[in-house]
Amino acid sequence: MTNVKRQALTALLMVVIMTVIGGVVYPLMVTGIAQIIFPYQANGSMVIKDGRVVGSKLIGQNFTSVGYFHGRPSAAGKGYDATLSSGSNLGPTNRILIDEIKKRADLIRKENRLPADALVPSDLVTASASGLDPDISVEAAYLQVPRIAKVWGISEAVLKRLIDTHIKRRQFGILGEERVNVLELNVALDDLVSRISQNN
Repeated sequence: MTNVKRQALTALLMVVIMTVIGGVVYPLMVTGIAQIIFPYQANGSMVIKDGRVVGSKLIGQNFTSVGYFHGRPSAAGKGYDATLSSGSNLGPTNRILIDEIKKRADLIRKENRLPADALVPSDLVTASASGLDPDISVEAAYLQVPRIAKVWGISEAVLKRLIDTHIKRRQFGILGEERVNVLELNVALDDLVSRISQNN
């Protein structure tokens, strides 16, 4: 066998070995370890209600019913499309973005019966960079309390306590802002409404 053929065979063998290690052995090993140590996270952090999956706590959903908490707008595809995760890429002086934010703010004021000049939390009118943000600020959740309380006939104080029990603190006490996961909050709201209706 010539030197060139030997080198070509060695190179081909290395490609096959590295493909098997990097493309089969390593992924299976990492997946197996993740399933053993972090099964909930490895399977998408799914939220289960009444025995069925209602979503992932890592990906926002488009809640539009007046009886539920609404999340951040999404620029991912037609909204919260995990296969098209992205922001709008529109700059802060872009007329399209300015008009869109104004329209969203007006809608939030109308839905929540706020004065025409009321300030609206920025996370309710701007999409996140991923377009999939599942959380809103505590302020944004509190703003929606009167509307939801009226729909379900629940006191605002009870709803605020519900929000308070779902607040996620800053990571390590310093990173990020306090926030509320919209899907988890709406699932808890469903449970609360169900309990109240059973007691009445």
